Amino acid sequence: MIYTRFIALGDSYTEGMCDEKKYGQYRGWADRVADVMSTVHPDFTYANLAIRGKLVGQVIDEQIAPALDQVTGPQTLISFHAGANDVIRPKYNAEFVLGQYADAVRRLASSGATILLFTVLEKTGNTGRSAKMWEERFSAFNKNVRAVAAEVGAIVADANEEPAFSDNRFLAFDRLHLNAMGHERVAQAVLEILELPFDKNWRVPLPPAKAEPKILRAIVTTIWFITFALPWLWRRARGKSSGDGRSCKYPIAIHWPLNLD
Repeated sequence: MIYTRFIALGDSYTEGMCDEKKYGQYRGWADRVADVMSTVHPDFTYANLAIRGKLVGQVIDEQIAPALDQVTGPQTLISFHAGANDVIRPKYNAEFVLGQYADAVRRLASSGATILLFTVLEKTGNTGRSAKMWEERFSAFNKNVRAVAAEVGAIVADANEEPAFSDNRFLAFDRLHLNAMGHERVAQAVLEILELPFDKNWRVPLPPAKAEPKILRAIVTTIWFITFALPWLWRRARGKSSGDGRSCKYPIAIHWPLNLD
């Protein structure tokens, strides 16, 4: 398939949080994929409606209708990744959220566009009760992703099938979002799945990590807790989100890459 349009929906993962900035915005794996798509078709256009912090219901309410208005057929690729922010919340309702997700995918697929879905890495390398809860919740989440993908004929980018993604050095300092290396790896994985030009070395693991002194790890963890964990907990307590009041990067499919000259 030669895609003439790419519409990216979701939350911080698709917005590109913690990647390098380009055109004044976080770049992210989706922008990187769009860069390659633009070299395949001269009239390629790209929209990115993703906004950090959004729950699956918010993505459905705010992003699906504008996306469907821009579909031109199977040569339009829609990526959809939402629900992870719901899963990590204390009052997560799996039955409700997974149902919302499946219905959203069915609605997108009914447009005739090609649909791309993502699983979430289940085994993060962490241990303890929170890591176990993460694995259990996302295992069920991923099962739902695969089931609805099979139902509608969607493409699935499955992080759990690629050992290359298990290295936490692909995460930013906040320990949640991908850094530039992580976004680049995801982009190359997606390009391979889409049968577009990709870097064949993207699965090569990073060199072995150097051991860090315990005192340094403790200092870093304390800084992380103050900088990221506490603000996240404070927002949850007030019912706020990091995406409140924010707009998406590219709401309307535009010719890509941007020409700012």
